[in-house]
Order: sequence, then C-alpha cells, then structure tokens
Amino acid sequence: MPLTPPVSADDHIKGADDAPIELVEYGDFQCPHCGRAYPILKNLTAAMPARVKFIFRNFPLSKIHPQAKQAAIAAEAAAIQDKFWNMHALLFENQRHLNQHAILGYAQAIGLDLSAFQSDLLNESLAKKVDKQFMSGLRSGVDATPSFFINGERYHGSWEGNDLQNYIESLPGPV
Repeated sequence: MPLTPPVSADDHIKGADDAPIELVEYGDFQCPHCGRAYPILKNLTAAMPARVKFIFRNFPLSKIHPQAKQAAIAAEAAAIQDKFWNMHALLFENQRHLNQHAILGYAQAIGLDLSAFQSDLLNESLAKKVDKQFMSGLRSGVDATPSFFINGERYHGSWEGNDLQNYIESLPGPV
C-alpha cells in the first residue's frame, strides 16, 4: 500500500528538502522495537544527510503501550517550540521512563518554556494530530511498529543492523 497521505509540511522532517530518499517511520515511543530502531535511524540519517529525508509519524499502540500516546503528545507539544527532534531523541533514549514527571524533566532539559509546554499538553488539537497520524498509518497498511515507507512505498525488508542503510544505498540516485 502507498503512503497515505504523502509527506507534507505538516510532517516532522529531518534532512535536506531536496533529498532523493524520503524515509517515513510510523513509530511508538514506548515500543521496544522502535527503541532498537532509533539508533539505527540516527546513524543512517547522520551518514546520509543529503540523500535521506527522515519523517516521523506517531503510531502509538496505546493498548499495549499505555504511555505511548502521552509521549506522542509531548513530542507534538515540544514541536510548538521547535524542539520536536530534541524531545523525540529524549523519549527514545529514555523510553522506560515516560511518565508525566519524567516528560516534564525532558522538557526542562531541552529548554522548553515549561508553563507553555504544560498548557500545550492539554491542547486537544495535539491529541487530534496524533490520532490523525495514527489513522493515516492504518490507511497506509501499518499494523506494527516500527513500519517504514521509502519514497511513498511500504518497505518490507529488515531494518536491523545495516540492512536498511544497505537497501537505501542500493537505490538509484546520487549518493
């Protein structure tokens, strides 16, 4: 199934706008598999900053990961203060500690205005944004996390070790 909707300005994008490879992850901040994928993706995007544009979409599996949606909303609240990727990193690096107290500590650590952040956590539009990303994942055929799309098409290969990077390096286009 193709990625629905395609990547847009509403997404969280890391990398060159004109990068030939768009790598989209549907992820869950509490998912242990996403936690294992995080350093792989961090290394991959650092190794190929001009080749890969990385996009993260929230797909909290709330029934099995009860703190995942709260963490996703926290990342969206951090985005309001242009700190999405900072919060994204801290949530994955500390995914065993995603309670409200810990999240407020992460917000402080990355220099967020805590009063505004706490207010934004209660903003219903952020919960709706997370739900909208989750629904877009369902429409795209996502049934587990992490799930990846490369240039709009579902990637079914292994993401572990160097497999994802090797696959991307094998794609045509400038390196």
